[in-house]
Amino acid sequence: MKVFVFDLLPYGENLEHVKNGATELPWPLEKRFFKPEVAARTYAEHLEAWEELDRLGFDGVGFNEHHTSPYGLMNSPNLLAASAAQRTTKLKLLIYGNLLPIHEPLRLAEEIAMLDCLSNGRIISGFARGIPREHNVYNVPLSESRARFEEAWEIIRRAWTEEVFSYEGQFWTYKDVSIWPRPVQQPHPPVWVPVTASKETIEWAGKHNIPITPGQGAHRGVREDVIRYYSRHLEQHGHHITPGHLVIAADVYVADSKEQAVKEAAPYALYFNRTLFSHGNITERDLQAQVGYVSNASHDYLRPENVQYVSGNRERYRGMTLEGIRQQAENMPWGTADEIVERIISSADHAGANQVTVNLNRGAMPHEMFMHQIRRFASEVLPKLQAHEVTRVPVVEGAAVS
Repeated sequence: MKVFVFDLLPYGENLEHVKNGATELPWPLEKRFFKPEVAARTYAEHLEAWEELDRLGFDGVGFNEHHTSPYGLMNSPNLLAASAAQRTTKLKLLIYGNLLPIHEPLRLAEEIAMLDCLSNGRIISGFARGIPREHNVYNVPLSESRARFEEAWEIIRRAWTEEVFSYEGQFWTYKDVSIWPRPVQQPHPPVWVPVTASKETIEWAGKHNIPITPGQGAHRGVREDVIRYYSRHLEQHGHHITPGHLVIAADVYVADSKEQAVKEAAPYALYFNRTLFSHGNITERDLQAQVGYVSNASHDYLRPENVQYVSGNRERYRGMTLEGIRQQAENMPWGTADEIVERIISSADHAGANQVTVNLNRGAMPHEMFMHQIRRFASEVLPKLQAHEVTRVPVVEGAAVS
C-alpha cells in the first residue's frame, strides 16, 4: 500500500475562547483574532514535519485548499507544494486539491506544470469543487459550481496535453495557447478527486478514469455504494476498476492503549469538531440542495438506508462530547500499532483501495506531539502497511487487478 499523511495545517492556536460562549466561531473571523507569529510558526512547523515524512519513508503528503478560516492555512496549496518541493526529495506531493470553480484554469495548468518541474515529477494533482464557504467568499454562484469544475478540467487537460489549443466555453475562452513549462510527468501529472457521495463527481471521475477517495470519511455502506456506482461508470467508458483507483482515509492516533489514545487525542478531536469543522460552511445535504450546490438527484443511486449518512448535520459536530469521542474511538484506528494496522488493512481490503491517507493532526495539536505521532507511526505501523498489497476490489463482483 501507498501511505500518505494528510495534513489539514490548522492555525496553530486554539481559538475556543473566541467563541465567547457561542456554538461556533464568529463569521467572518475578524483580523484582530489573527496573530502573524502563530501563522509563521504554523507553516514552519508543518514544513519541518513534511521533511520528516520524506526522511522516514512515507510515500507522500497530502494537503488541500481552504479560505478565510483557521480550519486550515492552505489558501494556496500550490505555494505549499513549491516550498515542500525544495525541502524534500522523494515524497509525493498530493495537492488534494485545487478548487477548480473559483480559479482561472489556465493559470492553474501553468502553476501545476511548474510544480511538476520544481519537484521533478512528484506532483499528484487533485482537483475538487470546494465546500460552499469557498464559493461564497469568491462570489461564485453555487449553482455554477459543477459546470465550472468540468469546464476548468477540460481547459487544464488540453493545456497540458495539446501542442496548441483554443477553447470557447461558458466561463472561459482562450485562443492559440501553448503553455511553457510543461509537466515532467506525461501526458500530465496523476489526477485524483475527493468524493463525498455526489453522483455527478463519480460519473465525471469514471468518464475520465480518475482515482477517487470514495465516500471520504463516510459510513461503510455509503462507500460500498460509491465504489459500485463508480465502477459502473468506469466500465461504461472502457475502463476497469483496480485498487489503484481507490484511496481511503483514516484518522489515526498511535498509543500504548485505546485509553491512552483517547486521553491524549480527544481534546484535539473535540476542538476540530466543535470549533473548526463547520466554520462558515453549509454541511447539511438539504441546505446544499436548496442553494444549488448539489442536485436533488445527487444521491439517488444510494441504497435508501444509506442516504442519511451523507448529510453533515452541524449540530453533530458542534455538540460532540468526550463520551462521543470515546465511543467513536472504539471503532477507529486509535490505540496500539497492531490495532491500527489491523483496522487500516481491513478497511483497505474491504474498499479494495491500495492507497491510504492518514491524518495524524486533526485539531492543531502541539508540534512536538505531531512529530511524535509521525515518528511512532513510521516505526510501528508504516512498514506493515507498505508491505501489504490490495489486489482486488471485492465490493465489485469479480473485480481484480488488471
